[in-house]
Amino acid sequence: MLHLPPTLDTYRDQRDTHAPRDFADYRTTTLRHPSQPLTLLPQRLTEITGPVLGDGRVQKGDADLTLANGGEAQGQRIIVHGRVLDSDGKPIPHTLIEIWQANAGGRYRHAGDNWPAPLDPHFNGVGRVMTDNLGNYRFTTIRPGAYPWGNHHNAWRPAHIHFSLFGQAFTQRLVTQMYFPDDPMFFQDPIYNSVPDGARQRMISVFDYSATEANWALGFRFDIVLRGRNATPFESDDHDD
Repeated sequence: MLHLPPTLDTYRDQRDTHAPRDFADYRTTTLRHPSQPLTLLPQRLTEITGPVLGDGRVQKGDADLTLANGGEAQGQRIIVHGRVLDSDGKPIPHTLIEIWQANAGGRYRHAGDNWPAPLDPHFNGVGRVMTDNLGNYRFTTIRPGAYPWGNHHNAWRPAHIHFSLFGQAFTQRLVTQMYFPDDPMFFQDPIYNSVPDGARQRMISVFDYSATEANWALGFRFDIVLRGRNATPFESDDHDD
């Protein structure tokens, strides 16, 4: 049987879930968003087969961001866990999740981040893990701090953790941000507010007392749906803050 590639008009309109590529309040999108019509590229074998990542690509300790360079990171320890699901609610097993984030002071370990918050010599801000047979994942990290950015007057990004993950194929890659409940900076953050109101809640983690480890770390749950009606809102390529 001949399988023809899908056309642009066969894709479901997901503007009720994902942020527009050009959002006036998020100033950098004005110059960086795609300005030409989408071009559908045919899916070849490398796109329709799952990424060959495997447990061998993940080293022992990669899921614990609190220990680095011979010491322990400063800040409030947290456990971030959840499940990765497909559009039918089925778990996505053995898929790679990578995270990156600012430290407790709101600073990234990156040459381009030079605002005067201290760098933590024992926090690199990156981690990775593979989901288990039921799509579960778990990270131990530090709750990130808010940080200023030059988008508008007195602009601060809410505390957040970046996620990158694959589904069962490269075309199912999702990049998103996880926020924390009741953050006071939501009201003025254009990245968060660019997502349609009905979908924003899917980017906010839930405090999970059952995942809290007594006298050691708080727990937060963040389930991720890769595609479909309940998909987690993703970042387009021009969102990298």
